[in-house]
Amino acid sequence: MKLDSTLAAVVTGGASGLGAATARALAARGVKVSIFDLNTEAGEAVAAEVGGVFCAVNVTDEESVVAGFARARAENGQERVLVNCAGIAPAAKTVGKNRETGEPRAHDMALFEKAIAINLVGTFRCISKSAAGMATLAPLDEAGSRGAIVNTASVAAQDGQIGQAAYAASKGGVLAMTLPVARDLMSEGIRVNTILPGIFETPMMAGMPQGVQDALAAMVPFPKRLGKAEEYAKLALFLLEHDYMNGESVRLDGAIRLGPK
Repeated sequence: MKLDSTLAAVVTGGASGLGAATARALAARGVKVSIFDLNTEAGEAVAAEVGGVFCAVNVTDEESVVAGFARARAENGQERVLVNCAGIAPAAKTVGKNRETGEPRAHDMALFEKAIAINLVGTFRCISKSAAGMATLAPLDEAGSRGAIVNTASVAAQDGQIGQAAYAASKGGVLAMTLPVARDLMSEGIRVNTILPGIFETPMMAGMPQGVQDALAAMVPFPKRLGKAEEYAKLALFLLEHDYMNGESVRLDGAIRLGPK
């Protein structure tokens, strides 16, 4: 699938970090981009920068997602590209300690369920809604290609660390559903792939002390640095354009394998 001005794309979590970099990369190819995010100020700024449209969308809310796709399609037409970057990264041990008493404390289930709702269910909700729209389009080629989807998991899906039970479970779900969803959509001519980023320079990472960032970068075998959002975007575009990449999950991590902590 050639990325050009004839195509429309939706990028969830496109107001910052990996999503914003992907929105910029798609727009640079001429693709008409719609950004789904809860951060209205940042989302509108990125949309203005790339000549796209911002849609205030909560991926955990059915009506919000439906309305977001309706607006995006009204502005740019039915998308053939979906990149799912919306997500959160909570940290809490399965059994922690009460800060005041030191007594054991069970994991906050609301936090666990929130991670699953956003990272896993939200991703699938957007896949299903987008693919249903893509399936109505005429094929782009003799093979019957109609569109392509890229999801964002994490290396934590395979080697989650202490305190990442909720996060790893949610991203592990994204990893696990990649192949069956690709198989579900094969008759529709829609490809599905997933990226598992390692430790990247994101707004969340930027909020950490420089010493912590340096220590994390030193953990990467090579190159010894944090990943750049533009590198994620470059891989996302490769997966979108390469017609034989389907049902695959690719680590993008500088060969890092996370230890327990």
